[in-house]
Amino acid sequence: MKRNPDMRDWIETLEKAGELLTLSKPVDPSTEMGALLYGSRDKALFFKELKGFPGWRGLGMAPANLRQAALAFGVPLEGLIKEFSRRGKKLHKPVVVDDGPVAEVVSNGDEVDVTRFPAHVAGERDGGRFITSGLVIARDPDTGILNMSFHRMQIKGPRKLGLLLVPRHLYLIHQKNEARNKPTPISVMIGHHPMFYFAAAYTGPADLDELELAGALLEEPVQVLKCATNDLHVPAYAEVCFEGQILPGVREEEGPFSEFQDYYVAGTGMNPVIQVDRVMTRKEPIYKEIQNGSEVEGCVYHKIPMSTAIYERLQTVGGFTDLLNVMILPGIFAAVVQIKQRFRGEAKNVLMGALSTQYLHPKVVIAVDEDVDIFNPAEILWAMNTRVNPAADVFIVNETRIHPMDPTAVEVVKPGSPLGWSRLGSKMGIDATKPPVSEPEGRLQFERIKPINLGKIKREDYL
Repeated sequence: MKRNPDMRDWIETLEKAGELLTLSKPVDPSTEMGALLYGSRDKALFFKELKGFPGWRGLGMAPANLRQAALAFGVPLEGLIKEFSRRGKKLHKPVVVDDGPVAEVVSNGDEVDVTRFPAHVAGERDGGRFITSGLVIARDPDTGILNMSFHRMQIKGPRKLGLLLVPRHLYLIHQKNEARNKPTPISVMIGHHPMFYFAAAYTGPADLDELELAGALLEEPVQVLKCATNDLHVPAYAEVCFEGQILPGVREEEGPFSEFQDYYVAGTGMNPVIQVDRVMTRKEPIYKEIQNGSEVEGCVYHKIPMSTAIYERLQTVGGFTDLLNVMILPGIFAAVVQIKQRFRGEAKNVLMGALSTQYLHPKVVIAVDEDVDIFNPAEILWAMNTRVNPAADVFIVNETRIHPMDPTAVEVVKPGSPLGWSRLGSKMGIDATKPPVSEPEGRLQFERIKPINLGKIKREDYL
């Protein structure tokens, strides 16, 4: 059986494309790495030596941007969302294998020491070192469905991690187990091909197994190993995996942590605790570092599946929409939708659809035409400046449930409540499209200027 593509293949892809910088000098994960990652929006970074962590290397900002994400999928940037949608329609069940490189070095019980992981300090106000690249795998005790999702984990001791849970699938799984006074068995994967991270960032129905989605994005089944301490599995070609349990009825202070919005919204709170029972790594492991903040790696992973979910939702608005593309904007609480509006009012229907997907994040959605580059923020602002009549083209819906980590909204349910963490705010749609196809004369007035021979004349020929 052909092995799955892994993080080392991804490093090779980045290097061949000229998208990787290798740092040869030692880097301190606690005092230097965060600044290096946060400042590298154009290139992925490979760390050859990590101060205080002999034998480890590191990879971060990979992907550093949407261009590198498109490279992972092997498509042009403008085709990225359609390709995710296409691949995601054919799920692949994982295949159990007998062995894999992730199990080359194993620690059990009191041998376990996760403080040896070279996890970095992402922000100056962070409460310590956090595992930011861990994908948590757990099973719903009622349905048996597996879930794989992103969660920050604060390193508190050799076998202890703090865990932030927000009202999503793992939160509900642990809630069910805790009601029975049982721990939630988990396995955690660190470092693999980016398709695993895109899959984990996707919010789908509760019966979606994200390992199957990872297989869909890879276009082949994920090869997994059976865990030794629970009935879960871990990807065989990961760099690091560990097994453990979220303890029932235990809460300890966790945080603060620098988050995706560039703020410290969640702050410090009493959150669940993980007990780590077993650790597996490769012999010469490469640790995956994910830096949070706006428009860094953590946001890249979320923007693409979120854009895909909106893209798929809008396929059915009004029976048919000439939908061209979707992209989440910096901060993740806004999106731009590119359409060819056929008749007046269609753009507003599309905007309402985009504001009501399974994702709570988008509170502002902007509709633009096919002549606007949605990957260029200046183009989006231009469309808003020249094609929006605020009285007619902007609408606001008050008192809607929005994302619990949106700092602009009123907190109506506190973290830790049985109802989950919730905020109340408003949503806005902005129609920045020109008149529709059904109004050709009005549409013509908004045709953009085009110089003679644009695209044919090159300045290099005149040097």
